[in-house]
Amino acid sequence: MHISRRNTLACAAALLAGLQAAPGWADAWPSKPIRLVVPFSAGGANDLLARAAADGASKALGQPIIVDNKPGAGAVLGADLVAKSAPDGYTFLVSAAGVISNSMIRKVPYKDSDLVPVAMIGLAPSVIIVPANSPYKDLKDFVAQSKTGAGLHFGTAGVGSTPHFVEGLLASEYGAKLDLVPYKSGSESVTAVLGGQIDATSEASIVVLPYLKSGKLKALATTWTQRISAYPELPTAVEQGFPQIRIAHWAGMHAPAGTPAEILDKMAAAVDKAMKDPATVKRLQGMGIEPIGGDRAAFIRFVDEERARLGSVVKATGMKDE
Repeated sequence: MHISRRNTLACAAALLAGLQAAPGWADAWPSKPIRLVVPFSAGGANDLLARAAADGASKALGQPIIVDNKPGAGAVLGADLVAKSAPDGYTFLVSAAGVISNSMIRKVPYKDSDLVPVAMIGLAPSVIIVPANSPYKDLKDFVAQSKTGAGLHFGTAGVGSTPHFVEGLLASEYGAKLDLVPYKSGSESVTAVLGGQIDATSEASIVVLPYLKSGKLKALATTWTQRISAYPELPTAVEQGFPQIRIAHWAGMHAPAGTPAEILDKMAAAVDKAMKDPATVKRLQGMGIEPIGGDRAAFIRFVDEERARLGSVVKATGMKDE
């Protein structure tokens, strides 16, 4: 009985000590470099946003943040790596719409609840583009013309990509008649539009702006809720009478479930500070990227709304990765 009692007291004391030590441990974070996993290749909008956030947040936190590109399987590879990492505040994921929607359209080796929202970084508004010599005046004209004859060919960057959701919204909400043409990447679909092989696609502003400014492509609309800072003459789809077309190539940050809330709040504050730095804002907006930031609660709301919205498109279109 004495031994059992001593063991019980020892366990209770250890548990109490652990609870008392936890806040101190969180206060000491970070004490070593942080790994930021980007589930996409280098050079795209998500990667550029990740590097801007890493640079600014590392200054605020006093530790290096190392960007680690782990592309593959539509962002599943990188997301799975982070989902199975220790929840100690030293591994984070750069998330995107695909990370939120993957479990809806394909099998993934982790649960959505294995990853928790931390912070919004920013976004590159999507732009619906057509060949420069296209006869379509605007998005209304394009949708109307698609409903005649055999329809129009619309390129995507694969199942569940942002262009796929743009097409899904145009078809399910507004009756556009579009024949999907899947490519391996957004850059390939843009090349197909340039060459006149397809009628249209949708791609990130950072990718298409150089072609728009040089006159090599024509833009019909941006699919985000606000006009692009670097190309304000382009109306939004909402302005043209398509209120449900609200989608962008956004980048946020997620962490393994179980990461202490104090650490998540600190990281969110550091990212917010980075995205409000005037030099960073000017640099990113000049490329067609909109820095956002904000607190953790705002990003949680955004993710919940995005999951519900994308889920409704998946259901309406039967979107599935066979």
